[in-house]
Amino acid sequence: MGAATEASGGAVWTKACTVLRHEMGEATFGSWLGQAAVRDIGDGACLVAANGVARDWIRRHAWRRISELWAQYDPLDRQLQLKSRAEFDTVGVVAAPPVASVAERAPSAGEVSAPQILKAARQQGLQDRFTFDSFVSGPANEFAFAVARRVAAWSDGHFNPVLIHGPYGFGKTHLLNAIAWEALRAAPEKRVVYLTAERFTSTFVRAVQDRQTAAFKDELRNADLLLLDDVQFVSGKPSTQEELFHTLIALVEDGRRVVMSADRTPAELSEMEPRLRSHLQAGLVCGMERADRTLRLGILERKLATLAQAGRFIPSARSEVLQFLADRFTDSVRELEGALNTLVARVGADIASLRLDEAQAILRPHLSCAEKRVTVDQIQKAVAEHFGLTQADLMSERRARAVARPRQIAMWITKQITTRSLPDIGRRFGGRDHTTVIHAVRRIEALKAEDPAIANDIEALLRKLRG
Repeated sequence: MGAATEASGGAVWTKACTVLRHEMGEATFGSWLGQAAVRDIGDGACLVAANGVARDWIRRHAWRRISELWAQYDPLDRQLQLKSRAEFDTVGVVAAPPVASVAERAPSAGEVSAPQILKAARQQGLQDRFTFDSFVSGPANEFAFAVARRVAAWSDGHFNPVLIHGPYGFGKTHLLNAIAWEALRAAPEKRVVYLTAERFTSTFVRAVQDRQTAAFKDELRNADLLLLDDVQFVSGKPSTQEELFHTLIALVEDGRRVVMSADRTPAELSEMEPRLRSHLQAGLVCGMERADRTLRLGILERKLATLAQAGRFIPSARSEVLQFLADRFTDSVRELEGALNTLVARVGADIASLRLDEAQAILRPHLSCAEKRVTVDQIQKAVAEHFGLTQADLMSERRARAVARPRQIAMWITKQITTRSLPDIGRRFGGRDHTTVIHAVRRIEALKAEDPAIANDIEALLRKLRG
């Protein structure tokens, strides 16, 4: 058994990683190989990269060395393949059923029937597509994701209540839905209640008007798990907050579980009643941050794979198009997925051959007006300040890398978020030819995929310019 364990793909990969981490450096290794894993498949093995961009980078920059180390350490001399996570999942090597497949399970004796569970869940507003399987985790949300999985599994030692917070479009609703689906699957005999804060308020007001408050209280306080989405909407509503406070106390004291979401931390919910805010702070507060570039690319690839599984179209797109979407739609996962949906709706299966300029033309009407108002002057000032230069440096003839690279980045950003033509951009950067701008744009496109530091610089600058 020990020999078999040492010969597993994971064990061989661990040995190879020790060498690769030393040779590549911790930063580069972590950015491109840190989330990769080897999976045994039949007589061979597959290195599964986090996404297609990471897969392409590995193939260009590290595959030869990885293949050498694999041949050196693998005692079974197996063939090693390379795939992105979306490709690996799509071909069915990983056959984990979606959480929503609870509807297809045959109930055992004494168990609540799966169709009944599914019907009740949909009546509460749960969305089938929001499951743990369809949620893409990364550094920006991995803590909230891990806590959500633990709550959904009815694990002991849980914190109560749990508050997941983050701005609009960061995946909070997705996680609360996923908790509900998985909790129902894991324990169909238990009572799971999902409500938006708006529905909680309207139902409570109607219960007061109809003199049915006792029934309303019983409905919620008999829940084994209460999920309340967008709790910030009860702020400024004294009677609703009072009822929510007593519901929260009753559930927690009875050992039942409560998970809520909000668009900010409890301390920032200034219009919320202090007692309620204090009890939210006393639980476990999980923040969800803005998705980084790698996570946004992973979300796009998962979306493509989901559409492919639904038989909609071929599960691929040009890397440059996905990178454009990931760089341009940074504020909200919903906006990011919406941009991809727009391309799919327009070109369907032809998205696999869609060029960057064609994608930009399709999405131009959907880009925010705020981005169109960013001027070349603002871009130059922001880039110069970020790299410790002057605006004059970017327009000068200096060719030192310390100046040339920021100048190329400024040209790339100008091409991405303004409507300036290439000749006009060249003129604004010291009277340069449009071919210089084309070279700068292509060079930065390549470096973004190869150098995490440059990708991070660009992301920080885009956030600053977009406000």
